[in-house]
Amino acid sequence: MPSADQVSRRLERRWAPRYEFRAGLEIEWGSAVLRGSTRDISSNGMFIEVPDTLWVGAGFTARLHLPQPVKLDCMVKRVEPGRGMGVSVALAEAESQKLYHDLLSSLTPPGI
Repeated sequence: MPSADQVSRRLERRWAPRYEFRAGLEIEWGSAVLRGSTRDISSNGMFIEVPDTLWVGAGFTARLHLPQPVKLDCMVKRVEPGRGMGVSVALAEAESQKLYHDLLSSLTPPGI
């Protein structure tokens, strides 16, 4: 019989801490541009609130609206229909990596 810790680990697959964070963003998917906002963010992903979600496995580029916009390469990992989608993020550009890291460093850790 699995321990409570094993069950908890199976239900919670994230390894990076999540931070509550609200910011607007634009999703560039093919020739379409969708607008949404973040609900939370981590070093390797975020939840994007958007009424019309993409499907699990879909890849797109997002531009996070900050004083200096941050370009993110994203892949949909889970979908909450009518609410939004959880995505993984990758940062190809060195400047985007620095801006994203600086943003995460400025946020309050969960539970504090």
